[in-house]
Amino acid sequence: MVIHADQKPDARQLAIITEQLGRAPRGIEAVAAVDGAGTPLVLRMAPIVDDKPFPTLYWLCDTRLKIALSRIEAAGVIKQLESRLREDADFLAAYHASHRDYVGTRWHHMSADQRAEVARRGYETVLVERGIGGIANWDQVRCLHTQYAHHLCGHNVVGQWLDAEYAVADCLA
Repeated sequence: MVIHADQKPDARQLAIITEQLGRAPRGIEAVAAVDGAGTPLVLRMAPIVDDKPFPTLYWLCDTRLKIALSRIEAAGVIKQLESRLREDADFLAAYHASHRDYVGTRWHHMSADQRAEVARRGYETVLVERGIGGIANWDQVRCLHTQYAHHLCGHNVVGQWLDAEYAVADCLA
């Protein structure tokens, strides 16, 4: 079960996130999604981390999901998805809509101070033109992990396809 959380991580969750990532987390704005036990699945990240633009809004942190998606990626599914994007205009349009949702959500979550800092540093273009996971070419798929993280928190056609074809969410059961 996936629950949309969008709240600051508590001490228990921070310990879990540190274990999941293998290091202390940086740039976390909120835990965006958790499982039924409150284990973090997806983190919502700040637009600027370590003085650089951080175009990944949603960061998949759950080990079970990362393993499942890594196996799918290793099977060559990204090439299959990119082929479908070239051949299926409706799928491509839905994918572009997913990117627009991602960019819009990133800007929605920024505070006025964060927006001002993004503008002051000249990062606006990067954070408007870069889609899911920071990808510049919206006709390509960079990483299933970022696609799936967005799927758990927003509208993502690739994540929907992954659940339909591979039942990724079943690894959480």
